[in-house]
Amino acid sequence: MNFFPFFIHRREKLRKSITADNLFKLFTGGIALLGVIGLAVLILKELILGSMLSIEAFGLGFLYQSVWDPVFNDFGALPFIYGTLISSLLAIVIGVPLSLGIAVYLAEIASSKVRAIITPIIELLAAIPSIIIGLWGIFVFAPFMREHIAPPLQNYLGFLPFFKGPAFGLSFLTAGVVLAFMIIPIVSSVSREAILAVPNLQREAALALGATRWEAITIAVLPYARAAIFGAVILGLGRAIGETMAVTMVIGNTPQIVASLLAPGHTMAAVIANEFTEATGDLYLSALIEVGLILFAIAMLVNALARAIVWKFLRVKGGEA
Repeated sequence: MNFFPFFIHRREKLRKSITADNLFKLFTGGIALLGVIGLAVLILKELILGSMLSIEAFGLGFLYQSVWDPVFNDFGALPFIYGTLISSLLAIVIGVPLSLGIAVYLAEIASSKVRAIITPIIELLAAIPSIIIGLWGIFVFAPFMREHIAPPLQNYLGFLPFFKGPAFGLSFLTAGVVLAFMIIPIVSSVSREAILAVPNLQREAALALGATRWEAITIAVLPYARAAIFGAVILGLGRAIGETMAVTMVIGNTPQIVASLLAPGHTMAAVIANEFTEATGDLYLSALIEVGLILFAIAMLVNALARAIVWKFLRVKGGEA
């Protein structure tokens, strides 16, 4: 059997496939994979290697132990996990309704002139450095919280465990409000784009059936965009979980698990920022790195979930809103 024509055919096919466009595609694809996946793998590797001493010493108990005592080398991450989740959930509870209201107003109600003024302002809020927001939080909002917001909460809702105890100003609630302010630009921008992506036939059909403008928005528009809005919420949650400086300045930095939102607390990002330079022992340093490993895992999981939702429901190439 003569294989010579076969090899000639394969060589010609290979020669045609090696074009400038294909080479450029392979090059840029390789750079993207190395830059994103490679960097993530290297970070994960370093975190795992750096936290091995803590993992061997505490095992899974590190996740549910509440003692953090560098003097006796006794470490547990539960207070920091608790503080991170509480402050982030407060940010979502406070920030999402405001963000959704902004998105609905800009997409459905505001005139083009008003939209042209407000939209850039909302987007510029995302460019404010977190340290500036933290300074505003500690010097302006924390005293305002202590003097004007906490007393009414204690007087009228003090029977609830969430508002008992003294108010210091630096607390879970203060951190939640500051984080809500920081996630509003993200959630409102992505939600606005999701609402604008709803086909006009949805609105016209609801209005043709006699619905008011508000009913058309709540019945036809928001349900159509609910999955993409949920993706925006999770993007905001990812930002809240990973925030460091602003939370460090307003949460009080006290590792404790309490029900009161007026009490100070701590977060995973804040304890790393506060104590990493002070970690003298190997076990102490390894425990902080393991806290970073937990934070990395949670942040990656939340952002991966959000990106998957945005890709699926916004149907925009690359997942960009």
